[in-house]
Amino acid sequence: HASNKWGAAIPNKWAWFFMELPALLSMSWFIFGGSPLSPIGWVVYLLYMIHYFRRTFIYPFQLHDNGKKMPLIIVLMGILFNITNGFFVGYWFAHLAPDYPSDWFTSFPFIGGAIMFITGFYINVSSDRIVLSLRSGGRKGYFIPQKGLYRYVSAPNLLGEIIEWLGWAMLSWCLPTFSFALWSMANLIPRAFNHHHWYKQHFPDYPKNRKAIIPGLL
Repeated sequence: HASNKWGAAIPNKWAWFFMELPALLSMSWFIFGGSPLSPIGWVVYLLYMIHYFRRTFIYPFQLHDNGKKMPLIIVLMGILFNITNGFFVGYWFAHLAPDYPSDWFTSFPFIGGAIMFITGFYINVSSDRIVLSLRSGGRKGYFIPQKGLYRYVSAPNLLGEIIEWLGWAMLSWCLPTFSFALWSMANLIPRAFNHHHWYKQHFPDYPKNRKAIIPGLL
């Protein structure tokens, strides 16, 4: 949704790479620079790393962007966002987190949160694949996705990520992860509405019953 008015830009693939890499580095810096993690702390760290490893090293190089670029200012804002969140969560688990109960792995917050994270991750990845497949075989231009949750919302990939981070916050049950989920929603929900508005502007036949981010509601 950017324009030339946003200033200098870099290739989309490398923009995603440089924007997301600090999430891995920042979190790891604090995790390995502090006290040994609890078992729950390791789960929190590994789930975070799974998401951002894919977002850094796999997703950018799957893009069929036809030379599309991302404004440098957006990349720098993303880097700041990821470093800040890596600090809050990493420092908390490395230095401040209290001990979890011995039965936390069998508690409702952990089990429910883990199910939410796995579900959200699957929705996020499968929705990305649907969009990427629209330009397979050298096709160019923009198309209306019709498969998966795209039948109900314009941005199921963003919905999946929201579910991911809410589950992540739930299974860890601490303020830094809930804060991360909140700020992620503050970023992803407006993006979903922008996607929805863009589709409606550019496709007169865009499905009228399709919502932006929550099926049948929003």
